[in-house]
Amino acid sequence: MSTPYGYPSAYGSYGQQGGYGYPMHGAMPGSAMMPVNMNAGGMPPNVPSGAVVTPSGGNIVTTPLVEESYVENILRLNRGKIATVYMTYENNREWNAKVFKGVILAAGRDHIILSDPVTGMRFLLLTLNLDYITFDEPINYEYPFHGTVVTNSTPIQADMTSTGTAAGSR
Repeated sequence: MSTPYGYPSAYGSYGQQGGYGYPMHGAMPGSAMMPVNMNAGGMPPNVPSGAVVTPSGGNIVTTPLVEESYVENILRLNRGKIATVYMTYENNREWNAKVFKGVILAAGRDHIILSDPVTGMRFLLLTLNLDYITFDEPINYEYPFHGTVVTNSTPIQADMTSTGTAAGSR
């Protein structure tokens, strides 16, 4: 038995069948098996990030109705506000913890960008080192909860305040 390049296969039918005896996916040069979803250029179709490809080759793009409750999304909702960011840096001889105060310019999945209003210095901080963040003013916050969107103006119900507390769990 040989490989597609004409070399003998040391694995028996492994090279012809694919891994563990299952047929190989995709087309081998000169074989009759061709992939279904190829366009004229021989490339698979472009699919947006987060989309699902159906068996017929169509795309289903799903987008969230509101942003989810992650630190970066909460920080994005509060751009322009002054925040105090507490960070910890392990194995650092100069400092173990550091505090940054500034205006939130941007936030991403792994970073926060602050601008110190006094010095104009900009900080790119990795959320890997983030402990917590404080604000001196109310913050904007919204997230999906049980099919509705909870925001700053959502009233607090008596049922919600007792759930999860020591008194409510007795």
